[in-house]
Amino acid sequence: MKDTASFTNKKDPKNLPAYSLFEACRYLQIPEATLKSWVVGRHYPTSSGSRFFRPLIVPASKDRQVGLSFLNLIEAHVLDAIRRTHGVKLPKVRQAMDYIRRELHSQHPLAEKDFETDGVDLFIRHYGNLVNASRDGQMAIKEIIEAYLARIERDAFGVAARLYPFTRNRAASPTVKTEPRTVLIDPRISYGRPVLAGTGIPTAALAERYKAGDSIKNLSHDYSLSTDEVEEAIRCELWTEAA
Repeated sequence: MKDTASFTNKKDPKNLPAYSLFEACRYLQIPEATLKSWVVGRHYPTSSGSRFFRPLIVPASKDRQVGLSFLNLIEAHVLDAIRRTHGVKLPKVRQAMDYIRRELHSQHPLAEKDFETDGVDLFIRHYGNLVNASRDGQMAIKEIIEAYLARIERDAFGVAARLYPFTRNRAASPTVKTEPRTVLIDPRISYGRPVLAGTGIPTAALAERYKAGDSIKNLSHDYSLSTDEVEEAIRCELWTEAA
């Protein structure tokens, strides 16, 4: 596996702050309180007094309006998979990330490394081996669950470059692997806002016309899209507004 640390420079569009916390929550279907804890941290009470939950994701900027980068978006997407879908405990996640930052010199572990999990520990592919990152690099082979990770496309250096976010209820595990990859988030296209894959057409543009009274059939004709594509774009935007 190539060392990605030198390839994620600050001028790369993937690293530029572009999303607010609220926008990231909308695009990824993550509760705002949850993502805020991962990015900002939070204080919580214990029997011995208040303690602080250390953030898992380091934002590109401290600006709350546009503080998150595309790589931060990917990190949140992967963390959501690890926590929500696979149920890996947060101490395991933190241990794995600390190990990868320390040993593999990764600036964004959740975006730069392919994680796999058995629901207990986290594993990464490193030089052809499956490394248990939750246990300080102990080698192991476990059953692989990758529904979320399959929606990330990586560049030649293994860094996340494109994301196909979920537009439906991904809690329905039997269908999560077959959900269409119609909507795309790419930091080089439309300033990183969701678009229809292969077209560059912003999903927001279609949703706005639909809300203004245009029919799906008319939108399909005007943009030379299938009705399924139009419906998927509208579904994406209507879900984010309702979130």
